Amino acid sequence: QVQLVEAGGGLVQAGGSLRLSCVASGRTFSRYVMGWFRQAPGKEREFVAAISRNAENTYYLDSVKGRFTISRDNAKNTVYLQMNSLKPDDTAVYYCAALLGGLIRSPDGYDYWGQGTQVTVSS
Repeated sequence: QVQLVEAGGGLVQAGGSLRLSCVASGRTFSRYVMGWFRQAPGKEREFVAAISRNAENTYYLDSVKGRFTISRDNAKNTVYLQMNSLKPDDTAVYYCAALLGGLIRSPDGYDYWGQGTQVTVSS
């Protein structure tokens, strides 16, 4: 069992930055691909970014490439999402998730989810 706890959300003006963090319980963090998803009101949950187990590979939604950076620290059981140049369209609840195996960009295969953290970008 893995428990994920996100932090770092908030209200920011367009063009601003936020850094989300997600801390995982347990000793098996490095076994999981870690992903960030988001869900805006009335919309489906959307893939944002993911990072491989050893951090060698990263994956991004096209609309966040160059603005968001995912990273992880396996010694601290933590994954981060640095979000720069934020836009109102980035407003959503952001979730971190852990994937043992499967499609990285699909939420269906992820094994564990955090409770989510709200990110609101004002224009």
